[in-house]
Amino acid sequence: MLQLPKVIGHRGAAAYAPENTLASFREARRRGATWVEIDVKLTADAVPIVMHDPSLKRTMAIDRLVAETLRADLPKDVPSFEDAIACFAELGLGCNVEIKPCEGREVETARVTVETLRRCWPASLPQPLLSSFKPASLAAARAVAPEFARAILLGEIAEDWRSRTEEVGAVGVNTNGAKLTAPRAVEIRKAGYALSVYTINDGDVARALIGMGVDCIITDAPDVILAAIN
Repeated sequence: MLQLPKVIGHRGAAAYAPENTLASFREARRRGATWVEIDVKLTADAVPIVMHDPSLKRTMAIDRLVAETLRADLPKDVPSFEDAIACFAELGLGCNVEIKPCEGREVETARVTVETLRRCWPASLPQPLLSSFKPASLAAARAVAPEFARAILLGEIAEDWRSRTEEVGAVGVNTNGAKLTAPRAVEIRKAGYALSVYTINDGDVARALIGMGVDCIITDAPDVILAAIN
């Protein structure tokens, strides 16, 4: 089974530093995280960058779509995926790489993401985990680079969770911790899948989820969750 740490920093340490930035990754490491979760999407010129939203408006105060922006025209605080990997190598950070494609670029984004990992991921780090809400992205990643473990992202666990997970060859399930029930958690773990939840920032909630069998808590505040569960 996929081996994950108990805590992963969400977009770095988003409670303390701007999300998906090198500063956030460094802060996550400083606060005890050994892995972080990031989002990868493509610019207009197909450069993989670390960014969650389709637009730059919320995080960078620029009203422009990522898919319509060249890498050279992005603010310096937006790291390329290669920049992020170099930072992880320096810090010794593992990574849950969420493939977060802009509309219509599900397959392309997956292919560029795994090609970058194959070229740049250091042997000194644990193998990354790929995740996505988009089945087409996970299927493309599986076809091009089956050696990378995959987790399906599900907003909540419905009756068809297992068939959806099997369709993309995932070994893990990442889901919304606020919506996860104990019976579903038991069902997923008994089926042999690694179970991660997002985005949990309350220590009491984290302890309860660990008690339900959750393997990994994805959090904006890794120090808070580490203190609560250790």
